[in-house]
Amino acid sequence: MEVSRLPISASQRGKLVSAGYSSLSSLSSISPSHLATELKISENEALEILKAASHGCRLDSFEGSHAIVNGAQTAWEMLQDEDMLTRITTSCTDLDNILGGGISCKEVTEIGGVPGIGKTQLGYLFAILDFCINLELLLLLRGNRNYRIQLAVNVQIPADYGGLGGKAIYIDTEGSFMVERAMQIAEACIKDMLEYDGLLRKDSQTRHLKMQPKELLGNIFYFRICSYTEQIAMINFLEKFVSEHRDVKVVIIDSITLHFRQDFDDMALRTRVLSGMALKLMKLAKTFSLAVVLLNQVTTKYSEGSFHLSLALGDSWSHACTNRVILYWNGNERYAYIDKSPSLRSASAPYSVTAKGIRSLASNSKRIKMM
Repeated sequence: MEVSRLPISASQRGKLVSAGYSSLSSLSSISPSHLATELKISENEALEILKAASHGCRLDSFEGSHAIVNGAQTAWEMLQDEDMLTRITTSCTDLDNILGGGISCKEVTEIGGVPGIGKTQLGYLFAILDFCINLELLLLLRGNRNYRIQLAVNVQIPADYGGLGGKAIYIDTEGSFMVERAMQIAEACIKDMLEYDGLLRKDSQTRHLKMQPKELLGNIFYFRICSYTEQIAMINFLEKFVSEHRDVKVVIIDSITLHFRQDFDDMALRTRVLSGMALKLMKLAKTFSLAVVLLNQVTTKYSEGSFHLSLALGDSWSHACTNRVILYWNGNERYAYIDKSPSLRSASAPYSVTAKGIRSLASNSKRIKMM
């Protein structure tokens, strides 16, 4: 049960959510005095909240006991589910290859890197391409910000082209979403589709000539988040929103880290809040068969007598996502490296950021490097 369903006042529920207590299980080991201090309420009031939470936990345990037993799945069924996983292309053949075909649905993928490496551009592309086209089939096709924009486009590729034909949710915590750049990538996507039709689908070319970039932008639901409390509320709202918009196939958060690096002094509280968010996003991905993509920032970490770049939020956060992809510079070229995944080998692949968005390098001399 969620704390939003507790029989307490709206202000008390709001304080619980703001402090990171989104589920009843998170209240199970908290003392009244500790809760009173965190919420800035009296101990008697905290005690009443904990009593209500305890009663709700007992109801959940009774009602859910049979559901847990009936939820068993065989290993064969799990393997079949994995074989049927749908993916969102990145528009870069080498990058798709190391990702097993693209960003996987039913999973949470974290993408991190230094500013200017192309994260945002890829996010935009994913949000559009789910409606448009599978670029692995289009043989003629050739910044952190680039990465996320690309995903917002690519998720819109139609099923006729091997895509998902879906829509995108774009959650912007930094205020850096550039609609002009999204329009550029959408226009490039439509141009690529027309070229593809001209070669292989001449009989259906007229249908696609009518598609306009504004249709692709109209399939991106944009939310601007200005604080960590708004971010927590947005994560809690996602399940309801997606249940009402079942064609959403990717959720992009850019970035997951900003407000939690700036507004938190209590590291234990921050860890608890982030863990709760990660669990909700994983559940969302599996329940609705969509991809969740989290953009992360880098920070400087001191270890063994030297400084090196590391993704923000520390080691505990590194276990919160299914897959982790790190974008980095190798000389003057951009590379993506699979740092963590239960099903993919560690590997790196080059990519480029162009006016069209994320693409393969013009030169084919660069090969995928398996680690």
